[in-house]
Amino acid sequence: MAERVLMVALSPTMSTGLISKWEKEEGDRVESGDLLCQVETDKATMDYESMQEGTLLKILVHEGEQASIGAPIAIIGQVGEDLTELLAEVDTDMKGTTDDEETESNEDENTPISSMETIEEPIEDRVIASPLARRMAKQRGIDLNLIQGSGPRGRIIKRDILEAGAEIQKPDLGAPKTAPRISPGSTDEVIHVTTKRKIIAERLAESKYSAPHYYLRLKVLSDDFMQARKVLNNTLKEKVSVNAFIIKFVAEAIKRHPIMNSTWQGETILRHGSIDIGLAVAQDDGLITPVVRDCGNKGIIDIDRELKDLIDKALNNQLTPSEYTGATFTISNLGSFGIGEFTAIINPPGSAILAIGKMGKEPIIAEGDKIEIRSLMTLTLSCDHRVIDGAVGAAFLKELKDIMENPIRVLY
Repeated sequence: MAERVLMVALSPTMSTGLISKWEKEEGDRVESGDLLCQVETDKATMDYESMQEGTLLKILVHEGEQASIGAPIAIIGQVGEDLTELLAEVDTDMKGTTDDEETESNEDENTPISSMETIEEPIEDRVIASPLARRMAKQRGIDLNLIQGSGPRGRIIKRDILEAGAEIQKPDLGAPKTAPRISPGSTDEVIHVTTKRKIIAERLAESKYSAPHYYLRLKVLSDDFMQARKVLNNTLKEKVSVNAFIIKFVAEAIKRHPIMNSTWQGETILRHGSIDIGLAVAQDDGLITPVVRDCGNKGIIDIDRELKDLIDKALNNQLTPSEYTGATFTISNLGSFGIGEFTAIINPPGSAILAIGKMGKEPIIAEGDKIEIRSLMTLTLSCDHRVIDGAVGAAFLKELKDIMENPIRVLY
């Protein structure tokens, strides 16, 4: 009997998936566990393995098209089956979405004007959303600009607002307002916002405006740990990266200040037992943060091997959700781009992120008031004040500085 193949959630934050490639064609035999298609999620391109077996009778969502979670993307059954009734059901389901919107519009039309938001901007500059969705977003404090609509032509409908819930919060009164939409000029380029970019925008906006950030900055002498790296690399076939050293140093500093490895949960603070450190990696369409797990119980070489494998997967969009979610502390290193120092936005569920600037030669005043030329790098720590008090963040950063300037400290 023919069955619909539904879009499933291939990552924890996925609400829609884009079919980037069909691995099977109509008429092909499909076994349970066969690779059916490639789906682009909010973070990576994932394999969709069939949970059904039979013949791929009909592809409903073609390459380059999106489908919401639970929506049919194909039909699998036996050769020769009549699909008329099943296709009619699919069409009815899709029509139901449109009918829901019409119901919403009618409901809004019958609502007294006094209870509705007055919209003054030109219609072409507005987000496409049903009147009911607008009112619900207004009542719940949800920014429509951060929601991807599931209705026809990307229209935001009631279901989208319900799914968004309290996850996308409207910024506080003191937060910057969303920039007004403008019509593109003749020389402008309109760039489609990918699902990944939308998720990045939602999470960073939520982090910035819900977590009270503060920043601590200091310079660290890097000669000694770079010399230690040179000595170690002279004994190995594969060179250990600077990032692996920094991850290990951070893990050791967290051991001494475990509150840095915590998550704010409203009524409670969750102090994590495993030190899972994420490293921000740039992709063509955004950032992703592969996570090295249990860094406190791993040596630098093991961390480096795992990190290299994760970065390779990240650059090829092959990370699984378990490999890029749940970092309890994050590092962002822009030193290789020549950036001297910068501040970073905290990556939830962590409560702190460390920004690493470039290493460079600078004059310092040494003992005896002598001027020496040494290699320094700037560290900037962003902390969530709900979890980490200023003195605690400062003590952690000083501990990290001491470890980096005296690498032998990791041995005791």
